[in-house]
Amino acid sequence: MKAAPQRSAPLNLNMSHESDDALIVRTAWLYYMGGFNQEETAARLGLHRTRVNRLLAEAREKGLVSITIQHESARELAAEQAIAKEYGLDFCLATPAIGFGETADPLVAAAQSLISRRAVGSAGANFLRGKLSQGPITIGVSWGRTVEQVALQLAGVRNPEARFVSLMGSLTRNSASNPFEVVQALAARTGGEGHFLPVPFIADTEADRDVLMSQRSVAAPLALAHSATLYLVSIGELTEGASIRTQNMISAEELQSARAAGAVGDSLGKLFSADGQRISHSLNRRTLAVEIEDVRGRDVVLLSGGLEKVDAINGVLRSGLIRGLIIDGDSARLLWARYGAA
Repeated sequence: MKAAPQRSAPLNLNMSHESDDALIVRTAWLYYMGGFNQEETAARLGLHRTRVNRLLAEAREKGLVSITIQHESARELAAEQAIAKEYGLDFCLATPAIGFGETADPLVAAAQSLISRRAVGSAGANFLRGKLSQGPITIGVSWGRTVEQVALQLAGVRNPEARFVSLMGSLTRNSASNPFEVVQALAARTGGEGHFLPVPFIADTEADRDVLMSQRSVAAPLALAHSATLYLVSIGELTEGASIRTQNMISAEELQSARAAGAVGDSLGKLFSADGQRISHSLNRRTLAVEIEDVRGRDVVLLSGGLEKVDAINGVLRSGLIRGLIIDGDSARLLWARYGAA
């Protein structure tokens, strides 16, 4: 049995590339409302302590600081800190809430989800831009429409020493957001390298999976995935509208079977229950991906956009796998309202 990996230093946001206006409110909230001292605030934001001191001075000069932070972003900042504390995260980053609510209209829900994914994609690209500015880095990338948005919106950064590698089988029949496409897009936008697992995401049988995973062409990218510095992963909700279902990766019967077994969502090809436990199901044994336990304790960041994923997010966050969360503001509010201080 493998020993649990040592937890590394806290994963910071590295927001030094942000404008002062964007940082002033966040710095002031962490210091005055979050209860962090200047050194802790600097560490969380990836800033030097002297800059934090200057930003706090500017917040006072601009009249932002009284009893509360006078800024519209404050509501999301409060949700961010509450969620991070509840789930033991190093950070939670929420985009501004738009005011979306749960709806039974599939067209409205689809439109809301698309907007939310784009917002999270923008925030994720900004986060990634900060990490790429630090030099050589290897980044593991999972499958998903939200992670795809990160690739589409990443711009203004070049890093030939960056390596992007898919964390799961990359060959799909008709998905525009499979890991191969996302990895190649990230590599093209940064001037870095792209690596992928040249196998399907889900094998027909467990025996097929074992044969495919034993191939030499899989060993090298899989080893690279295991050595990644940072992991960007997505979350799937177990509904008929989920990507894993609309792309016919699993059948309607398999979806119902997974839900009957207690699964509320999937990440990295594994099914999770509402309390964060791995579900025993044949799908878990047929997916071709890095093993969950091999990335536990590492810098794993979950990106999620869309209210329909809130139950799945809660389940994966309860697993202890995730260290950072980038989420749309409406989902952050719903997540905290539904599961906060449970």
